[in-house]
Amino acid sequence: MSKKILANDGISNSGILALEAAGYEVLTTNVAQEQLANFINEEQITGLLVRSATQVRKELIDACPSLKLIGRGGVGMDNIDVDYAREKGLHVINTPASSSASVAELVFAHLFGGVRFLYDANRNMPLEGDKNFKALKKNYGKGTELRGKTLGVLGFGRIGQATAKIALGIGMKVIYHDPFLEEAQINLPFYDGQSISFNLKSCSKEELLKSSDFITLHVPAQKEYVIGKADFEIMKNGVGLVNAARGGVIDEVALVAAIDSGKVSFAGLDVFESEPVPEVRILMHPKISLSPHIGAATGEAQDRIGTELAEQIIQLLD
Repeated sequence: MSKKILANDGISNSGILALEAAGYEVLTTNVAQEQLANFINEEQITGLLVRSATQVRKELIDACPSLKLIGRGGVGMDNIDVDYAREKGLHVINTPASSSASVAELVFAHLFGGVRFLYDANRNMPLEGDKNFKALKKNYGKGTELRGKTLGVLGFGRIGQATAKIALGIGMKVIYHDPFLEEAQINLPFYDGQSISFNLKSCSKEELLKSSDFITLHVPAQKEYVIGKADFEIMKNGVGLVNAARGGVIDEVALVAAIDSGKVSFAGLDVFESEPVPEVRILMHPKISLSPHIGAATGEAQDRIGTELAEQIIQLLD
């Protein structure tokens, strides 16, 4: 059997080294979607590794008999026809635990930046900082603290729980809604070996929307909006909202309307409904903090992802 792995959306050096040590050849050529089937067949690729860019649909699976394994570096597998691949006898793997802490930290980058208007200050200081310093100081001088506020977490899987840990660590109250997880124990370990545990219970979505000062979404891709027009109406006035989960779980038209009406004070978006071409109204909005789908993109997370993929591949294919 050929031992060739194509990491079409890249893989960390730690992952490459682990695979090479086990006798695999790792190709990191980025092959265009329409040329992928040809490349896999010509090179007799055994394993295809992707992140969120490459689509692995039924047609590609059918066209590539050499494939034995499809791996997703990260959590969501909505770009892969998972059930079909498994029916065909392929291994389908992902790395659900590797990037949780990175995504959680990005959520808080957006939250901390949001409550102190950094997303706007960083746009305006270069333009007007030397001329209108006092006016800018006045504009941005009405910040709020996160400590003591309530964070509502919609979806309480690994990333939702990692986000809750940071919130608890800075003194926030955490509530969550998850139809699949009635209760959760959050263990908060500290650098010196001490740890503290919190026992949380899922509340209704309506209760979460009504009670939260800030809301963060950690749900998989959906056919329907998780947050739509009616949901915004239930929220507290001045709520802050972060989406580092998947584009399309928030109705962006309703979001812009809610920000413009003052219902939502700011939003932090790492993912977009029309990704990879976000709407100009979103990109130009002065009350939206923006990042280009980088939740899992830290050196540490990519190292963990690469190593975890390599371990699973060696276990399954050797």
